[in-house]
Amino acid sequence: MQNELLTKGNLLIAEPSLFEENIFNRAVILLTENNSTGCVGFIINKPSAFTLNDLIPEIDALYTVFIGGPVETDNLYFIHTVPELIPNSLEIENGIYWGGDFEKVVLLIKTNLLQRNQIRFFLGYSGWAVNQLETEIRSKSWITSPNIHQNRLLSISAKNIWKEKIEAQGGEYLLFSNAPENPNFN
Repeated sequence: MQNELLTKGNLLIAEPSLFEENIFNRAVILLTENNSTGCVGFIINKPSAFTLNDLIPEIDALYTVFIGGPVETDNLYFIHTVPELIPNSLEIENGIYWGGDFEKVVLLIKTNLLQRNQIRFFLGYSGWAVNQLETEIRSKSWITSPNIHQNRLLSISAKNIWKEKIEAQGGEYLLFSNAPENPNFN
């Protein structure tokens, strides 16, 4: 059953029916937590207009900051693949970690010891109350998928990941993978 894939480390792929003008249109979300209080994840394929330097001027780095979701959009979060470099990280799964010592992250960036494909920054996160995400999956808002890329997920271009994940579903989804983002442009 699809809900078995609602574990941290897996992906949520927005159904093509989510054509509304909202943050989740064509979103791919990495689930970072699923517990008795609900689910948390980050949209991995929606770059914002900001760089890390825009938000924290003392960090002279042009790392893209992504839109993580509609919750707490004034907070900066990060996921990464280098727990040996960033203390106090929490493993999500498959070699991907959430958070850690931000001062250490700043030092690593300033000394060029952290590469862009090892870390991704987010404004806000995506969150669901208990059973809310399961309800949305039953109503065909989301497709769940294992993260076959594992810790290489941050190296993959955000631009085409939704299309690739939809094409992988096969069948009727193939038609949607080539549809314009806004069906009014068709």
